[in-house]
Amino acid sequence: MKKIIIPYWIFTVLVVLFMGVGAVTDTIKATDAVKLFEHLGYPDYLLPFLGIAKIVGIIAILIPGFPRIKEWAYAGLLFDLTGAMYSTIAVDGLTTGFGFLLGYIMIAGSYIYYHRKLKSGLRT
Repeated sequence: MKKIIIPYWIFTVLVVLFMGVGAVTDTIKATDAVKLFEHLGYPDYLLPFLGIAKIVGIIAILIPGFPRIKEWAYAGLLFDLTGAMYSTIAVDGLTTGFGFLLGYIMIAGSYIYYHRKLKSGLRT
């Protein structure tokens, strides 16, 4: 049981922190987030939308139950990360894309252990 629950919560908390920091800065249109969006060529009015979407995804992952919504939330966070990586690589080059690997590992770890938790019948 602990072999599933502990890694699940470690990965999930890391995902929440990783995506949550970006979500808050996007939602409040922090100066650094606006500068990054300008650098990538995106309009700043997109920031609050993406920030709120990340917050909703994080909430969906944390709330017990609702397995189908959790699947969509994981997919949404993965799409967000992939879009950010693609945009960064397109503007700054291939070598800048490797920093996103950590985000993929965190999301994959949380997702994999979420499914292991479901298969084992654990609810917490």
